[in-house]
Amino acid sequence: MIRTLNIAHRGFSGMYPENTMEAFKKAVEIGSDGIETDLHITKDGVIVICHDETIDRTTDGSGFIKDYTYRELTEFNAGHGEKIPSLDELMDYMKDKNLLLNLELKNDVIPYENLERSTIDKIYEYGLKKNVIVSSFNHNSMQKVKKYDSSIKTGLLYGSPIHNPGEYAKRIGADALHPLFSLVMDKATINDIKRNGILINVYTVNEKSYMKKLIDLGVDGIITNYPNLLKDVIEKLTDK
Repeated sequence: MIRTLNIAHRGFSGMYPENTMEAFKKAVEIGSDGIETDLHITKDGVIVICHDETIDRTTDGSGFIKDYTYRELTEFNAGHGEKIPSLDELMDYMKDKNLLLNLELKNDVIPYENLERSTIDKIYEYGLKKNVIVSSFNHNSMQKVKKYDSSIKTGLLYGSPIHNPGEYAKRIGADALHPLFSLVMDKATINDIKRNGILINVYTVNEKSYMKKLIDLGVDGIITNYPNLLKDVIEKLTDK
């Protein structure tokens, strides 16, 4: 059985405010192998962490991230008194952890200028290249990342079926596929992807039965809101 990575979706978001430093720290404390998070750019060019293009759902504020300066964003409560963190804040925390950091570029709705280049610069600034994979639903963006720096690992997010996904990822030059988990629940699809030398990190898996099935199928990573549940599943399978 391969070692499946336990990747905390927006941090330990099942129990703590998503994409906050509290959620990230709690994910690390319970033994996650990595963290998945989402990147946007503020009005003054700071890369910040939030899932949505707006702050309406996750804070007590309202409006688009792109219309605020970073300082203005920090005035809002993102839950438990937490603030919207900058990428710098997360990377400073992660730089000595030797854990996977999955950075999703949220550029499939708003085409943030220079998000790819700025993210790559931060990866090098904090010495995290070997620990980072950059992903997006915008596959053109991932090709742009590879054009800037072919050594940066990339993952293609998708929520609808792709014909011959392994071949597709290889053709685009990606290192991994990040599918909605229900799209790869059969061995034939997994084998096809693996034959092309592509990693498989699935999202978002919150039920133990699906976690176990996907581990048995051989996925490389599981992205979950409940890394504590996945840790329990992995430990029980390892003990057998």
